[in-house]
Amino acid sequence: MSSLIQFFTEEVDFTPEHEPQLLDWIVNAISSEGFDAGVINIIFCNDEYLSELNQRFLERDTLTDVIAFDYRENARDVSGDIFISIDRTAENAMKYGQSFEEETRRVIIHGVLHLCGYSDKSPAEQSLMRSKEDYYLSLLPF
Repeated sequence: MSSLIQFFTEEVDFTPEHEPQLLDWIVNAISSEGFDAGVINIIFCNDEYLSELNQRFLERDTLTDVIAFDYRENARDVSGDIFISIDRTAENAMKYGQSFEEETRRVIIHGVLHLCGYSDKSPAEQSLMRSKEDYYLSLLPF
């Protein structure tokens, strides 16, 4: 399967900065994790849109910044949809003293890591996820 990673929006007007470099970064991160990038849609939306998905598909009534749906058809190819709330990302950027762009990149790689099979349910999993996020963020040239 060849790689096809695209950015989309639902109910927001948003385009990530450095899009071509971000796409290469995502492919390289997936490759570094031992997988091939398949078809991945990264959809930027608002809190309301993501909250509806969270309730409908995951039966959770909470706000979140990112949800990943894994559509992998085999063990090697990483494919899926990553939904990112721009509202949550902006609020978390302020909360954690990050720029909006850096927080956006963090939730992108967080979603990608979920598609690679990482979880963040337990404290140990959260620690590993954060370590992976920090590592991949350190590889960006901007």
